[in-house]
Amino acid sequence: MAIVEIGGTVGDIESLPFLEAIRQMRQDLGRDNTLFVHVTLIPWIAAAQELKTKPTQHSVKEMLSIGIQPDILLCRSDRAVPREMRSKIALFCNVEEKAVIAARDVKSIYEVPLNFAQEGVDELALHYLRIEAKPPDMSKWGDIVFRAYNPRDEVSIAIVGKYVEYEDSYKSLKEALIHGALAHNLKLDVTWIEAEGLEAHNYREQLEGFDGILVPGGFGKRGIEGMLNAIRYARENKIPYFGICLGMQTACIEYARNVCGLTGANSGEFDPSTPHRIIYKLRELTGVEEMGGTMRLGAWTCILEPGSLAAKAYGKTEISERHRHRYEFNREYEAVLTGAGMRLTGTTPDATYVEIVEIPSHPFFLGCQFHPEFKSKPLEPHPLFRDFIGAAYRNRRVAVVAGEALRTAAPAAKV
Repeated sequence: MAIVEIGGTVGDIESLPFLEAIRQMRQDLGRDNTLFVHVTLIPWIAAAQELKTKPTQHSVKEMLSIGIQPDILLCRSDRAVPREMRSKIALFCNVEEKAVIAARDVKSIYEVPLNFAQEGVDELALHYLRIEAKPPDMSKWGDIVFRAYNPRDEVSIAIVGKYVEYEDSYKSLKEALIHGALAHNLKLDVTWIEAEGLEAHNYREQLEGFDGILVPGGFGKRGIEGMLNAIRYARENKIPYFGICLGMQTACIEYARNVCGLTGANSGEFDPSTPHRIIYKLRELTGVEEMGGTMRLGAWTCILEPGSLAAKAYGKTEISERHRHRYEFNREYEAVLTGAGMRLTGTTPDATYVEIVEIPSHPFFLGCQFHPEFKSKPLEPHPLFRDFIGAAYRNRRVAVVAGEALRTAAPAAKV
């Protein structure tokens, strides 16, 4: 079974080829093997003090004009939709009344499956698809929602990125962090920090007070020096650090510069003339200059070093993760970095490419070349995000205990 989402607004020219594709799919597979679920809007008009069904009616009319009859309507609204209004929608949109579902706004997206289960969406979909299934067990979802609304504490994470003005650029990343926080029954407090802003001399002040620091992926040299400052701060102050893709590469560069003493160490992406090319372009792709073109993509197997942070998190020594990058760690510098304390704890099976780096003397310092956020789920948080949040919270508790000790000792010092 496949669930396919077609975004945008019905009638926009961008979505027409995809809508035509699903229309033909129904022709090929039949009504018993396809199901059209249409999300519509029922706005509240403040001046009239009433809900309006016209947007839903016109949206369905547009769908019908291209040959698609919705089976289920999910009607978005910020308040309850009266039954008589659902009957009106069913009549004018040619769907069963029970198939007009009120999709009311909720505080947490994780509450949506529970609401849809209460409305019978799952049973209705199975009925239309002629699928027999046992009654749903929503207890785990209920637990997720309870933890989302009743956290035992919070954890603060700074995300130092290049595209923080557009938070949707890191949507998967933030959701994976939320999954990790929910695993510990914690509320996630994220602060977005523009990497370029950390190139100033007062970068340390901007990073004070966070329980953990994360540097995500990206392309180009803008903001790199700010990322290096953030990584150095996390490494020197024992703040849990998690670097993903570019965050792993910059961690290697920072370590080469400030621990190994390799002045000018850099990536070939940022400075082709660097005397110490810690990160280099894939040799088989030499000559490819465009961003977003030929890259190391998709699932690749990774072998983990026993006893490493990564191996403990995954609970095994062979994993598969998704990739999207062109630059790799230069193993010509492996002896230099590992001699200074860094460990290469994850590699491809043929030992050609480095996938994970760690600093064992640090509470949690891990960089991975792949994108673990793409495999995280609410009920199955990714192991690396789960353990990163756990380490960040332990760091928070240590800081709290230290602060309480100072406050307790202060009166005695005055005496």
